[in-house]
Amino acid sequence: MTETVPHAAFPAYPVGLRLAGRRVVVIGGGQVAQRRLPALVAAGADITLISPSATPSVEAMAEAGEITWTRRRYQDGDLADTWYALVATGDPAANAAVSAEAERTRTWCVRSDDAAAATAWTPATGHSEGVTVAVLTGHDPRRSAAVRDAIVEGLRDGSLAAPAHRSRTPFVALVGGGPGDPDLITVRGRRLLAEADVVIADRLGPRDLLSELPPHVEVIDAAKIPYGRFMAQEAINNALIEHAKAGKSVVRLKGGDPFVFGRGMEEAQALAAEGIACTVVPGISSSISVPGAAGIPVTHRGVAHEFTVVSGHVAPDDPRSLVDWASLAKLTGTLVILMGVDKIGKIAEALVAHGKAPETPLALIQEGTTATQRRVDATLATVAETVRAEDVRPPAVIVIGDVVGESPDKLVK
Repeated sequence: MTETVPHAAFPAYPVGLRLAGRRVVVIGGGQVAQRRLPALVAAGADITLISPSATPSVEAMAEAGEITWTRRRYQDGDLADTWYALVATGDPAANAAVSAEAERTRTWCVRSDDAAAATAWTPATGHSEGVTVAVLTGHDPRRSAAVRDAIVEGLRDGSLAAPAHRSRTPFVALVGGGPGDPDLITVRGRRLLAEADVVIADRLGPRDLLSELPPHVEVIDAAKIPYGRFMAQEAINNALIEHAKAGKSVVRLKGGDPFVFGRGMEEAQALAAEGIACTVVPGISSSISVPGAAGIPVTHRGVAHEFTVVSGHVAPDDPRSLVDWASLAKLTGTLVILMGVDKIGKIAEALVAHGKAPETPLALIQEGTTATQRRVDATLATVAETVRAEDVRPPAVIVIGDVVGESPDKLVK
């Protein structure tokens, strides 16, 4: 005679179900079903929902043809030919009846109301670049979710190193590193850094991230690439091409965003000319983030309904300048100038000459978002002398307009 052993005496056996094209029955159309259905749809299951009512989101899935909705209560026999069942009603008697049928028909069954009575448990799941993380902690779903979140976040931001050991396709990525604080790089950018063989880094990129890279990663300072007969940008392009053709995974780590005065398109075009595809990972632009970190909103209700970002690397009277300073002087919104510290005197003169008020407030934020960030305020009339007196140096973002005076009294840095 076989002795019955309580299920609770044993841990759950983890397994991944392949449900594509297989019948799955969900009993109940409430919030639990709403949370669980998307994953079942994504798995390709043939889903039948049995419930007299459903949430608007579940109803939308039925209208879109993602699930088949039978608008009635559960009846014995509804689990015929079913591979997997999810019981999610508020009726304990109905839930027990479904569970009993599942036991008779040997159908794996999840119960949202009574995990101990179920034959299967739904783990807390997450995904990151082809990896599925599933966590079970028995009867503590909050802990399962917390462990899941920690693992997925680590995989996404690269802090949990888990390199692929089977063959992987090398890549080239132009990654925007953000304004300087290493915490402000995107999750995808940090993950690609963790997977790189070669990193070609800008001076203004988040340098602290480089120290976290594994020892085998070759880090190349773009400012120190031997230029020889090449221009600086051409030499960087050639380095990208050389390492990519050698089958390496290459990250071009740039400050801010690759396509905001970052010459990222030149690099993408150079790679494309050699038949090398690249991924562009946008970054947080210093034109918005640095003023924000200094307590300056680039737009503010009743003050500025627009903001304009321009490069100040050439002076207004330089024939190479593509900026229409006369038009900018007529705008009432915020003007943000990048790479303009050494030209700000001439820029201020040009704006005033074209009608901008000399008393227009202005702020210079040096090394924004970093530990050495500092803000220096002035006006168009005083900025040239202020920069000299305060020894303001690049990199610095310049904000011109009435928003400069809108800073809160207290801002957590």
